[in-house]
Amino acid sequence: MTESVEFVGDLYPTRSVTKSVPFPRHHPVVWGDGKEGPLSAEEVAAYDRDGFLAFGALLDPAEARECREEMRRMASEPALRSSERVVAEPDSDEIRSVFEVHRLSEVFRRLVHSGRLADRARQVLGSDVYVHQSRINYKAAFDGSKFGWHSDFETWHSEDGMPAPRALSFSVALMDNLPFNGPLMIIPGSQRTFVPSVGQTPPGYHKLSLLGKNLPAGPADRTAVTALAERHGIRQFTGAAGSAVMFDCNCLHASGGNVSPFPRTNLFVVYNSVDNPLTTPYAAPEARPGYLADRDFTPVPRSADLPRR
Repeated sequence: MTESVEFVGDLYPTRSVTKSVPFPRHHPVVWGDGKEGPLSAEEVAAYDRDGFLAFGALLDPAEARECREEMRRMASEPALRSSERVVAEPDSDEIRSVFEVHRLSEVFRRLVHSGRLADRARQVLGSDVYVHQSRINYKAAFDGSKFGWHSDFETWHSEDGMPAPRALSFSVALMDNLPFNGPLMIIPGSQRTFVPSVGQTPPGYHKLSLLGKNLPAGPADRTAVTALAERHGIRQFTGAAGSAVMFDCNCLHASGGNVSPFPRTNLFVVYNSVDNPLTTPYAAPEARPGYLADRDFTPVPRSADLPRR
């Protein structure tokens, strides 16, 4: 672990390059000493080393059930389904993602603001945090499409203007994540290598990139993914509803398609440091909409955790 470092200029050039040449990350993974918070010293060290931490039961069964009921309610609202916050599967009418759920639902707002998630984010990011993005990813039975290999930070830097990789995500299983229904995969240690993307960002690119098909910019270079996977391996995250993974924004990750008869639905919450606010996009003609990249940098309140049932 290292102390925070000064940020000057664009230390992560991407999409302006003609060849993807990976290079070491210029910033720490754990900011500050990582001592203040619910994670043990061993957990903080593991996060710093691997880029992620898995939790067997972040939510209890009743909480996971309440979240499932809420996501079904949201999915049935005609006004929401017709809004830009909902992305359909590229080859069907099934929902792929719903964005900004912490602003659309009191159930998800309480969870996103709970100390159970936010306190861990504050601990490793070394500051107060705000919600950069929240979404539900529905991976429908039989027809759930894949998410190819990528680094979130590469997108957030290019298209949102996030200066440094001082952000992280929680993936919270709302249904059982099984080996055969498209669970999250991460390359351990990849958080320490930035992989530039080749290809210009066209106007309105977010409308195409959310579908994840034949993208001209953003996907990680396959040669780099192969080299990092050969060096570090690949970790697949399975677990019952209520389990979760916290992972660094620069981790290379992906998930396969779901052809099984069992749907897989997860809540994703992205916390960014309040000391790392968005600026002008580094490699895009315009910033993405607020429901994808919030520019309200108000810190998540330091409040009590959700009540246990």
